Amino acid sequence: MSDSSGSGRNLALEAVRVTEAAALAASRLMGRGDDEAADRAAITAMHRAIAKLAIDGAVRFGDNGDLLFPGEKVGAGNGPQVDVAVMALEGPTIIAKGEPNGLSILAMSEEGGFLNVPDLYMEKIAVGAGLPEGIVSLERAPAENLSAVADAKDMDIGDLVVCVLDRPRHAQLISQVREAGARIVLIRDGDVSGALGAGWPESGIDLYMGIGGAPQGVMAAAALNCVGGQMQARLVYRDDGERHLAQGCGIHDLDRIWTAAEMANGDVTFAATGVTNGALLAGVQNHGVHITHSIVMRSVTGTVRYIEAHHNFADGRP
Repeated sequence: MSDSSGSGRNLALEAVRVTEAAALAASRLMGRGDDEAADRAAITAMHRAIAKLAIDGAVRFGDNGDLLFPGEKVGAGNGPQVDVAVMALEGPTIIAKGEPNGLSILAMSEEGGFLNVPDLYMEKIAVGAGLPEGIVSLERAPAENLSAVADAKDMDIGDLVVCVLDRPRHAQLISQVREAGARIVLIRDGDVSGALGAGWPESGIDLYMGIGGAPQGVMAAAALNCVGGQMQARLVYRDDGERHLAQGCGIHDLDRIWTAAEMANGDVTFAATGVTNGALLAGVQNHGVHITHSIVMRSVTGTVRYIEAHHNFADGRP
């Protein structure tokens, strides 16, 4: 994924074809009430598309089934050695119910560039670019973080918007944020898209807070690292068995707080395509041709591209 030639740029653009394929396949099942079918359609389409990608890749984070599983070799085998993190469909339930913010996601790093984390919970806080380094910290109370961000943005705390997953485990966090005076956007699913929202002013989100999946945290870190956002994260354990899982991944300081750059380093590429309409990307549309809206970015260049593609299928189907 060297930036010495156009190969990295071409690879980034080709990565969008992979997320487009998954999004198009899943969109056919939007609102049909079958989350498993939507997820399977996206995974199958992504697996087929990624096989054509000019990489010698290995899946670091993926699905737990027979396709795109961790450790699977992917790509055409004729390109750079990369680690791959995929979420063919973030939030299958979102798609099944026709709710907003459904995405298909692919991230790539140089071999060894992604933090190796087990499929556990992870506490996260994220903000966008243009803020002082270390502006937020998991070691501070929510009110302190909100005050720091408000001061840095020259805003009142009451003007800040915090995105939080709508889960019972976040009852105390939600109460603390509201007591501090900030506003909250609760999302039912979409851990990655929620964190991404903090990195884009257009989303209306200033911070992302809460506990979600660890692999999703690494994917969000990949995106935020590309746009200069900040993120802190640490693993959350429910028992000793989960601590042993973390140690098995090479994590010995179990309470360490990780930054976005530590979780996704080197030459990182991130691509996502909207399946349903969201704050960042429009979903798949069908106006005689299928229209997709995607984003792709690279950490080494800081370039962010928005891509609208028109797919004209002879048989009318993705």
